[in-house]
Amino acid sequence: MPYITTTDGTEIYYTDQGSGQPIVLSHGWPLSSDAWQVEIKKFADAGYRVIAHDRRGHGRSSKTYTGNDMDTYARDLAELIEALDVRDVIVVGHSTGGGEVVRYAAQHGKGRVVKVITVGAVPPIMVKSETNPEGTPIEVFDGIRAGLMKDASQFYKDLAETFFGANREGAEVSQGLKDDFWRQGMLVNLAAAYDCVKAFSETDQVDDLKAIDVPILIAHGEDDQIVPIQDAAYKSIELVQSGTLKTYPGAPHGIHGAYQEALDADILDFIRG
Repeated sequence: MPYITTTDGTEIYYTDQGSGQPIVLSHGWPLSSDAWQVEIKKFADAGYRVIAHDRRGHGRSSKTYTGNDMDTYARDLAELIEALDVRDVIVVGHSTGGGEVVRYAAQHGKGRVVKVITVGAVPPIMVKSETNPEGTPIEVFDGIRAGLMKDASQFYKDLAETFFGANREGAEVSQGLKDDFWRQGMLVNLAAAYDCVKAFSETDQVDDLKAIDVPILIAHGEDDQIVPIQDAAYKSIELVQSGTLKTYPGAPHGIHGAYQEALDADILDFIRG
């Protein structure tokens, strides 16, 4: 399996499929590059080189105890892209991965990144504070951390319900999809999963969004129960220089079903545009 070793000795797993202009995919918490399996094939079939990595601590990458923060995630991504020496890159990030690609594009991507796409992404900042009164209370994130420490396996099973909107009336979410969420979650090092909660909830990315000077597509499900659209996409679009906002009525946080089909088509349209 292909890996790179970062400057701090962390092994980062990645998959590299297809040929053409590179699309680099960054997954959400607590998943891995496996979350992008459908997109990897679709985009490669459409004539692109598709690269997806497992974030440190996640999937097949090193089970890290340190460096589980947004700055390091972005540096890891920069080292992967530099190691592969790809240019004219389109970066795509879901959820925590959206924060990762935004920080990467703002701080490392000059001269390499030509477009940015975020899906259900965590920027500008999730946690509630005096300067972000509409945010999610810190107690919610404390509850996530407590759930991980008490019984991570059951926590991931429970989280899959709201992640994919399976708790909504009429939702069609297969048991297999929920099982695969649990499978990927169980590959995360507990320390990395725990620390990533702070990374995705408390990292202020206002300046990152303002610094991005290439076109950015901000996509978000309107019924996202994990990263509420009001405090994420609707705020982010006001901060970027060249942004397109695309929202999906009734769509959850997790990418699946009709939402996935529409989103993937919109991503390819944006890339080609």
